Amino acid sequence: MKMEMDMMENLPSTISPLLLRSMASSVFIYADKLFFNLAEKFKPFEIIRYVLITSFLFFLRLLSFLFLSDLPPKSQSHVYTFNPSKSNGRYLIGSGVSDSGIARALSQVLSIVNDIPVSSRKYAIVRSLAEGLIEENRREDAEGLREVNRAVLSSAFSRTLSYLEAAMYWVKRALRVVRSVGDGVWAREGSGGVREDVIRSGNSAEKLAAELLWLAQKLVDCGFGEEAVERWASASNLASLSLLAEPRLQGSLVKVSTFLFKQARDMEMALDETEEFYEESRRQTKMKMLTSWLPLLCRASNGTDMPVLSINEKAELEKVLEETIELLDHEEQEQVLSLWLHHFAYCSSSDWPNLHALYCRWCTNSRKLLLLH
Repeated sequence: MKMEMDMMENLPSTISPLLLRSMASSVFIYADKLFFNLAEKFKPFEIIRYVLITSFLFFLRLLSFLFLSDLPPKSQSHVYTFNPSKSNGRYLIGSGVSDSGIARALSQVLSIVNDIPVSSRKYAIVRSLAEGLIEENRREDAEGLREVNRAVLSSAFSRTLSYLEAAMYWVKRALRVVRSVGDGVWAREGSGGVREDVIRSGNSAEKLAAELLWLAQKLVDCGFGEEAVERWASASNLASLSLLAEPRLQGSLVKVSTFLFKQARDMEMALDETEEFYEESRRQTKMKMLTSWLPLLCRASNGTDMPVLSINEKAELEKVLEETIELLDHEEQEQVLSLWLHHFAYCSSSDWPNLHALYCRWCTNSRKLLLLH
């Protein structure tokens, strides 16, 4: 109960920056359209429009300094308070083994991994420290330490998902503002700072996506792959944002999806009769995972210059997708295959994943069902 109250206390400060950004962006877009139309008729309004845009971008950058609980900013690295009896909102502090010293230590290390940039020479050191702690807990083969790894890694995976979604939301908004102004205006007035912010946010998103894959692999190594699969399947907002992401970020997310689709298949193959109780839950997870991430697989850039997956990896994932879809009910298969056909047909830059054979088999079965009834 105390932990829940602490979470509620931290909730407003976590939501406020994104809420303010969203509200301000909506107002700005409406005002910008108005001034854009007026500027076409009256030149003085072009100056007013430029002042409006500059003020709006300054406001967005100011939010990063006003709210420490927004995306993990660099300024937070200088703010640290040790309180082992209370959650500070950034590290996992629960009850039982999750409230132990080793759990708090691992939570802090993983949080720092999120915070510091890859370019920092300390990044490799901190990440290596995290891997060492996880591996040492695993080698002890004690239930308490297994639970520490499960709880802390699951919390870190969820936190990284939230950070990545917020980072992608910011990039989407920032790019929209830049495009609305036009390259000509920015070239005349100087847009280096704005563009650098957008590029920096994009790099941060790629870093977080890479860390998601790393955390998912650690969860699987520790025997808790279902934790990552369930969270990835539920990340529908992130999946929607991924369709508009830059190609390199899409490639990173394709790698995460590929790894977790394979993991979900392996979990299904390992299911025995004593675990039939969980079959319905896993079926729902597979359905959410397919409907959320199949569009990205169809639309992500898979060019020959820098392929995200090898030919063998693509073929293997197509087989995994077919096996996963065939385990669904007939109506659910229809829903998934209809979604696949829509995105596959309308994406001219990619011919993968090709589920044509599975689609034809479903049509044959559907025809038989009609004749049977």
